[in-house]
Amino acid sequence: MILGPVLLMLSLAQLPWVFAWGAAGHQIVATIAQIFLTPTSRQQLCQILPESAKCHLAPVAAWADTVRNAYTGPLHYVNGNDDWPADHCTFGESGWKDARRNVLVGIVNSTMGVSFLAGHEQDFALRYLIHFMGDLHMPLHLTGRDRGGNDDRVRFDRRITNLHSVWDGRLIAKALRTLTNYTQPLPSRRIESALRGAIYDSYVRFITWEGILGWWKDEWLSWASCIPLDSIFAVSEVEEGATASSSDDLQSPLSLPLPFSTPWPASMSTVDLPVCPLHWARPIHDLNCNSTLIWPRFLSNAPPHSTPVPIPPRDLVELDSPWYAGRIRNELVIEKLLAMAGVRLAAVLNELWDPQGMPHITT
Repeated sequence: MILGPVLLMLSLAQLPWVFAWGAAGHQIVATIAQIFLTPTSRQQLCQILPESAKCHLAPVAAWADTVRNAYTGPLHYVNGNDDWPADHCTFGESGWKDARRNVLVGIVNSTMGVSFLAGHEQDFALRYLIHFMGDLHMPLHLTGRDRGGNDDRVRFDRRITNLHSVWDGRLIAKALRTLTNYTQPLPSRRIESALRGAIYDSYVRFITWEGILGWWKDEWLSWASCIPLDSIFAVSEVEEGATASSSDDLQSPLSLPLPFSTPWPASMSTVDLPVCPLHWARPIHDLNCNSTLIWPRFLSNAPPHSTPVPIPPRDLVELDSPWYAGRIRNELVIEKLLAMAGVRLAAVLNELWDPQGMPHITT
């Protein structure tokens, strides 16, 4: 169980960096989470979100990208010092590029906001939590190499794009195009009641029915497990302006200035929230360290801070191929990441709003 306060500053000025999973990916995560919410937790959504959301997480899942700015932008990703996958992988062992503003801190802070804020501030905190949980499960948001793959030009389906865009949405888009079954309702009222007639409904059915209730039925209940607070970081007051540099300080709830007027609990060490972003992120970051799964050798062997040699467009490698996209599809990499994000998001919200409840999704 872990904690943290909220940081939310609104502006329509957007950064030219990256959007994890794209709108569809974030909505898929939110829809999977909706399936696993208890009835009490679902009712809480009606009280917090605007009426236009219709008591559903998905309509606001991509909101955080639409208000992204220089202040909130770094909260969508985290970069470890000396991290250059797949050749050299670190995740916090050498500190962080920005220990005060990153997706790990963002998840902790937004969880605190959902728990302690009210009115529109709680609404915004929930929107950020939904979104940041999706960002956490996109591997390229956990490494700063080549700006998360944005600087690596490749081809996908014969079109010139970049590595981040492939993971951001093109792999999901292809899955949606090629999935030909699960177009009919499942014999589960809970699953079907969470669907909204979206283009990705069949994909959510597939991930939930075949994946969570099938291939991963013996492990999904453990996905949301949290290691004890003290083993992640020491709960100590961080003075204004202090810079955290280690994993122990990374998620301190006092590590960020707060734009809200609502005061936080005086003793942060008494707060116990069910979120473990650092613990959850480590194995996702490890996917970057596989020398063939995400960062193929052809991209560039240039070390950090050097100038890579541009690759002529005619020589860009096609990733919509059996050895790359085919392997990701066959190993269900994307589907499992989306499933884990949804299950964990639901677990956090259920623990906050209905800790005694237990969703049963087969009926």
